Amino acid sequence: MKRHAFSAAAFSGALLGAAMVSAPAVAQENFITIGTGGQTGVYYVVGQSVCRMVNRGSDEHNIRCNAPSTGGSVANVNGMKSGELDMGVVQSDVQYRAYHGEDNFESDGAWEDMRAVFTMHGEPLTVVARADSGIEHFTDLEGKRVNIGNPGSGQRNTMNVVMEAMGWDTDTFSLASELDAAEQAAALADNNVDAMVYVVGHPNGSIQEATTTIDARIVPVTGDEIDALVEEHPYYTRSVIPGGLYRGNDEDVETFGVAATFVTHADLDEEIVYQTVKAVFDNFDRFKRLHPAFENLNEEDMISDGLTAPLHEGAERYYRERGWID
Repeated sequence: MKRHAFSAAAFSGALLGAAMVSAPAVAQENFITIGTGGQTGVYYVVGQSVCRMVNRGSDEHNIRCNAPSTGGSVANVNGMKSGELDMGVVQSDVQYRAYHGEDNFESDGAWEDMRAVFTMHGEPLTVVARADSGIEHFTDLEGKRVNIGNPGSGQRNTMNVVMEAMGWDTDTFSLASELDAAEQAAALADNNVDAMVYVVGHPNGSIQEATTTIDARIVPVTGDEIDALVEEHPYYTRSVIPGGLYRGNDEDVETFGVAATFVTHADLDEEIVYQTVKAVFDNFDRFKRLHPAFENLNEEDMISDGLTAPLHEGAERYYRERGWID
């Protein structure tokens, strides 16, 4: 009986082993997290849109993507450096400073493991002021209540650079609030600030909210100091916010700005980055329809403009396949 029992067990084990050998291997799922920005901003839409494209093909490449709201550009850089984020949306000037270890990244040193993936939309520095504030030009912010942006955000970083160029500090204003992007439109409408500063693509929901709720104007950001910034830094460009996008703002407004860029770190698996890039560019027309700020995107600009860090090898692989780079 014991011998019979042993034979049955051995037979059962053989069947199980054969089943395990013949069964197809289950591919491991990879989960990626993209750092974005405030939920009213275009960075959040960028991350959600990239994830939407990636997740459409999850059954094929086994990559799942999520894009939570974050504190913005600087927070996304720090999140990638700490391993909390796999990819992130970052202003072109923040990308430059992080890669070279300048300004608020100086203490950490150059982040040479940053890798570029592609560039997104342009982002003008946008100053929105209450119509009853008396603010008609950027220099009129002196002595006013101004939301300069939350620490860690791209707009705060850009505003700090502009303030330094102007010879300003927080004492220049009667109030320098640090509200994030989701809070500032309500603060303007509630007369808690006279003006808000936002580095963002257009049209934007937060600015739409501000100009719809109250009478507010978009203020030009021009002058010798601004001209010098644009000439000195390759990641800045002169920009025009088209008239007619927002209630009460029918004329074009001159300013300057940066570009939103999509970045990662060198250690992220080549296949994951390749599939992410492929998901966007293989479905490019669909992707461009996901937000008005994406309408004028073109592939040539997206793989070159505003990119300081070297391309990630996964992105390079896709661009070579398409014949876009050598």
